[in-house]
Amino acid sequence: MPKERLENNSEQTITLQAGDSINEIAEPTLDPSMLTAYGLRIGGDLSKLLRTALDPNYSGFEIVGDLRFSKQFYAAAELGYEERFWSEQNLEAQINGSYLKIGADFNAYRNWTGMNNGITTGLRYGLSTFTNTLLRYPVYTTNPTFPSSIREDNVAHSGLTAGWVEFILAIKTELWSNLYLSLNLQLKHLLHEDEPGNFANLVIPGFNKTNDFSAFGVGYGYTLTYFIPVLKR
Repeated sequence: MPKERLENNSEQTITLQAGDSINEIAEPTLDPSMLTAYGLRIGGDLSKLLRTALDPNYSGFEIVGDLRFSKQFYAAAELGYEERFWSEQNLEAQINGSYLKIGADFNAYRNWTGMNNGITTGLRYGLSTFTNTLLRYPVYTTNPTFPSSIREDNVAHSGLTAGWVEFILAIKTELWSNLYLSLNLQLKHLLHEDEPGNFANLVIPGFNKTNDFSAFGVGYGYTLTYFIPVLKR
């Protein structure tokens, strides 16, 4: 079979067989560490599980997930359930319900080659449906013939809903390959809520505590997630 010899300036030679092309031999190989992995990251909120174990007045869980659709942007969602027993002077209530939060995150951290950590900011819209059961509550009157009293009836208000928006700041660290630990802080603003009769909501699942002076609330999360890569490019 005929052969050709090509010489470069350093006097090294490359032997080509007939039918071979220089482009095929000189084609560079992509380093896998330079590619960006796309896929689904899913896990849970450890802080809610820990609180469930330590606080007898609380029970809850949250499943978290995000889907990377560009180098710096992620679609994100959280699905959870909370049940709380609230007690203060002359007032006791049981609140339980589920919630869903959907939105997106932006990773502002520029990783070194091979690293997958993140400092992210994000926005969510949250929607909760819940039941508020009054167990013990005061009844006030201006008529001196009927003094104020404390009622201990179970008055349940079900099918209540509430909606809010929240801003999230998070730090994500890759502990091992594809396993992530994250701490996040949440600033929330209540948009609407159904109130149970003549009483205000004390707690809204997913939103946290409410107050009479502001529509803002706060929250936090401590999550452990696993990344399932789908493709690299």
